[in-house]
Formats: sequence, C-alpha cells, structure tokens
Amino acid sequence: MKHLLVVVDIQKDFVDGALGTAEAVAIVENAAKKIREFDGEIFVTYDTHFENYMETAEGAKLPVPHCIKGTEGWELNADIADALANKKYTVVEKITFGSTELPELVKKAVGDEDFDVTLIGLCTDICVVSNALILKANFPEKEVYVDAACCAGVTVDTHNAALATMKMCQINVIGE
Repeated sequence: MKHLLVVVDIQKDFVDGALGTAEAVAIVENAAKKIREFDGEIFVTYDTHFENYMETAEGAKLPVPHCIKGTEGWELNADIADALANKKYTVVEKITFGSTELPELVKKAVGDEDFDVTLIGLCTDICVVSNALILKANFPEKEVYVDAACCAGVTVDTHNAALATMKMCQINVIGE
C-alpha cells in the first residue's frame, strides 16, 4: 500500500506573514517532524496568486495580498523547506482553495496500487478542508486522514468547525 502526504500551503504568508497567526506558528514544528518521519510520496501545495490579486474574486472578499508568486511570502516556511530538503516531492500550485489537479497527480502516482492519504497544513478551515473533500470525492473508498496537530485554522473555532465537517464527510481526523 502506498502512503501519500499532502502538505497544504505552509507558506510564509500563512505562518508569520500577511495572514499569519500564532496558531499557524505553533503547528510548524509538528508539521516539520511529520514530514521528516514520513515514508511515502509527498505533494506540496502552494497557494499561488499574482500581482492582480486585488482584482480577483478572492481579492474582493479577502483584500489582503498574500502568496504572490515570486515574493518571500509565497515561499515555504523555512522549517518546512528544511524538512523537505532531502525528500522527493511534487509541487502543486493552486490559484484557489482546492486543487482540481491534485487528484489527477495522485492517480498518476499510485497507478493501480492501494493507497491512503494524509493532509497537514494551513488553513484547516479553507484550503485543508477544500483539498480533503476534493480527495474524498475523487477517492470515496480510500482512507483520507487529516492530522489536526499539524493544522491550524484562521481561528480556533473555525479550525474546530472544519475538523467537525471533515469527520461528517468520513475523513479521519487524527492528532487531536
């Protein structure tokens, strides 16, 4: 059986940059440890925006420029980048909350083999839940896990709400 890890958007702007939180800073050590100890295929998503961010639908609803490709805020958190340094991984740039490309990359990586997938990252209540639900919708018979100890939401309440939503959708929440 193949084990897959999806590291969702642990970028500087979400940790301690434009949209950073103390909760996001607090999960970095756990996430880096999980990456270092993980033996399997890794996918790393990057929230990716461009100079025209404020002109987009997301920019109108969240008028805080962040994760602009080519800026320091778009880069991975240094501890996460260090944990990934000796690992082979697939980068997935996404321009919205969930990646429709991710299931295709997973299918390509696993072929006909059985697999499970674990997600970690930021923000639990936006991009983690979006990608977890996309993966579960594409692979309803596979086990999808979210490690709560390696995730943080915009707020503690919305983090917990997202975990509850994922549990209701038969996603396994671990690390609580």
